[in-house]
Amino acid sequence: MQVWKMEKRLYDAAVEGNKISLLNLLQEDALLLDRFITGRYPETPLHVASMLGHLEFVDEILTHKPELAKELDSRKSSPLHLAAAKGNLQVAKSLLKVNPDMCLVCDVDGRNPIHIAAMKGHLGLLRELVDARPWAARVLMEQGETILHACVRCNQLDALRLLVERVSDHEFLNSKNDDGNTIFHLAIAAKQTQTINFLISRTTVDVNCENEDGFTALDLLSQNQREMKEVVESLQRMGATRAKDKPLSNRELKATRTNILLSTWDQSNEISKPKRRKNGKRFVNKTWVEKQYKTLMLVASLLATMAFQAGINAPSGVWQEDSKSNSSDTNVRNHTAGRSILADKNQDIYTYFLKANTTGFVASLSVILLLISGLPLKNKFFMWVLMIAMWVAVTAMAFAYLQSLIALTPDHAQSKIVISIIERSLYVWIVLVLLLFLGHTIRMLIRLIKTLRKLLIRLKHAISAPRGSA
Repeated sequence: MQVWKMEKRLYDAAVEGNKISLLNLLQEDALLLDRFITGRYPETPLHVASMLGHLEFVDEILTHKPELAKELDSRKSSPLHLAAAKGNLQVAKSLLKVNPDMCLVCDVDGRNPIHIAAMKGHLGLLRELVDARPWAARVLMEQGETILHACVRCNQLDALRLLVERVSDHEFLNSKNDDGNTIFHLAIAAKQTQTINFLISRTTVDVNCENEDGFTALDLLSQNQREMKEVVESLQRMGATRAKDKPLSNRELKATRTNILLSTWDQSNEISKPKRRKNGKRFVNKTWVEKQYKTLMLVASLLATMAFQAGINAPSGVWQEDSKSNSSDTNVRNHTAGRSILADKNQDIYTYFLKANTTGFVASLSVILLLISGLPLKNKFFMWVLMIAMWVAVTAMAFAYLQSLIALTPDHAQSKIVISIIERSLYVWIVLVLLLFLGHTIRMLIRLIKTLRKLLIRLKHAISAPRGSA
C-alpha cells in the first residue's frame, strides 16, 4: 500500500511538473523510478511530463533514470511520441540527447515521432527530429504510405516542403501506397490547390502516374474541371494526359518539364509556357547537352589522373640504386636509381605502354581544356567531337592497362594463357569501339540525308513558286 501511495504521489508531481516533489520522493525511495522499467504500468511519469511539457521535471527524471526514455506506454508510444504530438520542442531536445534512436520506434499505428510531428505541423520540432535521424522519415506507415502521404492527408504543406527539401528524392516523392496512389493523387482528390501547385512547380512529381484503378491526375480532375480549371490548365502545360489519351513521347515530356521547372514562378504560382521551335512541334531541349558536358568533364578528369599516376609510376617500378657492370647481359647492365625497370628490361613493352598512356593523358587534357576554355561548345556537334576524343582516351588507357599486365606477368607456360586472354580482350574492345563508331556514323548520315531532303523540297518549292504565279 505504501508503494502504491508513493507512485500516486509521483504521478501527481508529474502532472504538476513539481521538481521539488520528485526530489523528495526519490529521497524517500531511491528505487521509485526503477519500478517503472518493469513494463507493468500503462505509462510512466516521464510520458506524463513529456506530454504536458514540464521541461525541468523531464530533465530531472532523465538525470536520475535515462532508461525511461525507452519505455513505451500501452499504445507503444515513447515519451518522444507524446512530445512530438504536443509540439513540446525543448522536451523533445532533452529526449533526443539521451536516446536519438527513439525517432525510429513506431507506435501501434505504425507511426514514429517524425511522422507525428509532420502530421501535426510542428515544423521546429520536425526539423530537430529529421536532423537527429533523417532516415527515420523514410520509414513506411500503415497501408504502405510515406510521411509525404501523411502530410498531404493532414494538409500540412509547410511540413511537406521541409521534408521534400531534407529527405526526399524522385523515387520517394513518387512512391505509391497500397492503393497505388502517390501524394499527387491524394492532393488532387483533396483539391489542395496550393499543394498541387507546389508539387508541379517545385518538384519532379510524375504528373502522368496511374494509380491502381488506372487513373491519372487529369482523370481525377475530370469531374471538377470548373472548380479547378487553373490546375487542369497547369497540368496540361506540364504534359499531363488522361490515361485513355495517347501520351506525349518521353522526349517531349522531359523537355516540357525541364523548361517549366527552370522558369521563374511568382507567388501566385502562374505557370509560364515552355519555349518551342518555330515549327511548333519539337521542344527546345538542352538537358542532354548539359548532362554530356558534366559527364565528359568528370570522366576526362578521372582518366587524366589515372594516366598521370601510371606515367610517373610505370609497371615494375624503378631502380632503387645505381649499378655499373661490365657484363654483356643487357638485363644486368648499367642502370640508374629512379629510372624505370621496365624500360631497361623490355623496351618494346615500355614503348607501347608509354605511347598508349601518353595518348590517353593528352586526349583527356585536351577535352578538359576545351570544356573550360569558355568557347560556345554546348551544342550537340561539339559534344559528339568531344565524345570521340574520350573514346580515344578510354581506348588508349585500356591498351596501357593491357601492356602493364603483360609486363607484370611472369614468363612461363601459364603466362602465355594470360597473354592470350589479354589479346582476346583487346580484340573485343576494338570491335566494340568500331561498332559504336559505325552506329553513330550511320545515325549522323541519316540525319544528314533528312536535312538534305528537306532542303531539296524547299528548293523545289522556291523554284516552282514563280512559275505558278506566272
